[in-house]
Amino acid sequence: MITPEGLALPVTIAPRASRAGALIIDVMIIVTGLIIFQMVMQWIAGGLLDSTGFDLEGGETGAFEFLIILFALVVFVTWYGYFLVQELGPRGATLGKRIVGIRVAARGGARLTPEAVIARNLLRDIEIFYPLITLVVLLVMANTGQDIGILGWVAAGWFALFLLFPFFNHDSLRAGDIVAGTWVVDRPRTKLAEVLSTQGAATANGASEVTGARYDFGEAELSVYGEKELQTLERMLRDAQPDALKAVHAAICRKIGWDPGAGDERAFLEAFYAQLRAKLEGDMRFGKRKADKHS
Repeated sequence: MITPEGLALPVTIAPRASRAGALIIDVMIIVTGLIIFQMVMQWIAGGLLDSTGFDLEGGETGAFEFLIILFALVVFVTWYGYFLVQELGPRGATLGKRIVGIRVAARGGARLTPEAVIARNLLRDIEIFYPLITLVVLLVMANTGQDIGILGWVAAGWFALFLLFPFFNHDSLRAGDIVAGTWVVDRPRTKLAEVLSTQGAATANGASEVTGARYDFGEAELSVYGEKELQTLERMLRDAQPDALKAVHAAICRKIGWDPGAGDERAFLEAFYAQLRAKLEGDMRFGKRKADKHS
């Protein structure tokens, strides 16, 4: 990735073990949630039908069939909605991915689109879950004495082909990632290196070495500006005189709604620069770019 300053920003591909662990965690979360939902639904439905005198298992009113259809719809929405909603969010990761410290990103620095997320998640079923379910069904049939022929070997080959696919390409991509143009990467954990030759008024954690005040900006404040303003601020910090820095300090404070007072302008601006740069570079790792304050 290319940073706002034109520096190369490395991206670390997520290990295969982390991806497998994240998927296992996500499946466990979904299955546990569906089991709880089924138990609650049976408890509620049973209580309602008991009060009316209807027999749920007798199916006299079609209630049993309705509950089966309702549960099937909930399973469908939960299974696909769980992955789609979370991976389309700002973090680009499901709960399982966030636990192990990885996320989905578009390859080449592009924006992660809904089409890409939908494609990679639909193909996951074809790669893993459909052949796995088919194998389980065939094993049950074989145990009951039914002849399954070569279907077992076909299903096993299908499952093995896609399971081992990430081991045979450089970026550990599964088939869904290749089709969707995505990859799974580690979330950045390292702090940014100091880049300003004039830095010194603010420490690495945003505290002033003059007054001791700590400047910690939130998402709302940092979302106001983009790459163009970051580059302008860097030039100001390198070359501008104190009077010019005071003017910039006042403009930024008005824009983000802060009133830190006067006398510590450089420390404020250096802390704002470092945190804005970190945010923009973190967003760029995952295909989100903000050219300027108007975008």
